[in-house]
Amino acid sequence: MENNKGYTVKQVSKMAGVSPRTLYYYDQIGLIRPSAREENGYRRYTENSLLRLQQVLYYRELGFSLKEIQSILDRPEFDLLAALEEHRRSLQKRQAQLGRLIDTVDRTISYLKGMSTMDSQELFTGFSEEQQKKYEEEAAQKYGREKVEESSRRWSSYSPEERKRILKEGGQIYLDIAAAMPLGPASPQAQGGIARWHQHMRYFYEPDKEVLLGLGDAYNDDPAFAAFFERIHPDLNRFMREAIQIYCLRL
Repeated sequence: MENNKGYTVKQVSKMAGVSPRTLYYYDQIGLIRPSAREENGYRRYTENSLLRLQQVLYYRELGFSLKEIQSILDRPEFDLLAALEEHRRSLQKRQAQLGRLIDTVDRTISYLKGMSTMDSQELFTGFSEEQQKKYEEEAAQKYGREKVEESSRRWSSYSPEERKRILKEGGQIYLDIAAAMPLGPASPQAQGGIARWHQHMRYFYEPDKEVLLGLGDAYNDDPAFAAFFERIHPDLNRFMREAIQIYCLRL
């Protein structure tokens, strides 16, 4: 791997898929310093710099902030080999989950094309408890911890059979709303579906107008939510937001 002269910013940018501006910024904040600077000011990166950049990209992929990453990498006890082994375990776990999600996407496509049947609960196959906790944390930041705790309390009070029924009911509501898309977001069919969705949210908490509108935005702005709805129909998240906005005007 080693290049005796070191690699230029342009070369590192091309290898790692990050922009030169990003590398300059990492240098500026002390996250990744070039191994040397030539008299003309050109930065040079050696193997150690590349290995540190690799770690930064791994931790960014896992959702860590740059400040958190710098704190981790600068610890005296930081062990590069141990970190790589942990990254490998995390990636294998994610690979297995992505495999389940891809399978669900394939089955949903087949269902929407009329080529197979699909239990509405299957729409949620591949969503892990870790991902659910992430949703809850994001909701807590936006709507307050009290509402998330209320949702957790209600969900914990249901039996396994009730939870299965609730998930199946929710999946069917989303499928019915998708089926109403050709009729428009203001159509009785679409608005009826949103009314059922509103009622369904009460299994988790009492949703006011602000929460309903916020959910409509989250379905579009949050990549995980958007990916879920796109598994049913590529435009369902946008349709849901518009239909929710119309619904809330009538509340």
